[in-house]
Amino acid sequence: MRKTDKKIENSLREALTEVCDIALEQHEGFEWLTHFANYGSFPSSLRIVCIFDSNAHLANADTDALCGLIKEKLVDIDIKLKDITRHVTFDTQENCNVENNGKWSDRFEKRM
Repeated sequence: MRKTDKKIENSLREALTEVCDIALEQHEGFEWLTHFANYGSFPSSLRIVCIFDSNAHLANADTDALCGLIKEKLVDIDIKLKDITRHVTFDTQENCNVENNGKWSDRFEKRM
């Protein structure tokens, strides 16, 4: 990873940590988020996955507001995406438990 890529990664990690802290307070059932990126084709390669505890909480979640928060925090660090919904997906611990025996690494490997 190049030095500039590391700087982007650190800024991205800090911004998404802020998103996570806010989402934990404002979105019932939200648990955590993660991201993936290929810095050779950044920012188009950026993928953010928001995890809720259950399908019921995800179904009731204001995902538009969460996407808006993510976009706002990314703009703050000069990462501008045309359509944030192409970069953010949602999943649940419930689905991972049923479909991948709770192994997120297996689940992400199949999805990315």
